[in-house]
Amino acid sequence: MTAAQADRARARSEFPEMPEELKLDTPRVEDGAALWRIARDSRVLDLNSSYSYLLWCRDFAATSVVARGPDGAPVGFVTGYLRPEQPETLVVWQVAVDEAQRGRGLAAALLDALADRAADAFGVCRLETTITPDNGPSNRLFTSFAERHGAAVDREVLFDRGMFPDPGHEPEVLYRIGPLARATSRP
Repeated sequence: MTAAQADRARARSEFPEMPEELKLDTPRVEDGAALWRIARDSRVLDLNSSYSYLLWCRDFAATSVVARGPDGAPVGFVTGYLRPEQPETLVVWQVAVDEAQRGRGLAAALLDALADRAADAFGVCRLETTITPDNGPSNRLFTSFAERHGAAVDREVLFDRGMFPDPGHEPEVLYRIGPLARATSRP
């Protein structure tokens, strides 16, 4: 293993300790079912198949993060991937926190930790996500993320409601956040 590979492996496995007995960690395949349940129970996220969460934990673990409770079970997660055409861009797919853990800043801590790790491991300097206009908590989460990272936010409709086959789907607004300030240069 080269020094660069060792650094990348270390970046994938080291997260700061969270207060109140929560720990940030890299997702494992066996976490897929719990991530699916947390997403389902959010009643806000588009729920993917349970199979997709298993695949996500296998194939995109390096660009995702989970928060574990004292028993080691996931209580929150952020899933993401590197954009193929722009590998310096982390696309955040979903952010979800178990109802019992909400209101403690866990989503922000997960997002910050993942962005820092992706910057170190992959050179990520931008983040993208889509949010429906009616999702106030996600709008606030990503706006405050940009502020903490000293980054600009550009918004535009990526997928208009007419593009979705299911009736009633709100448009998906693309948030482009960047460039991100490095953790060591943030206040």
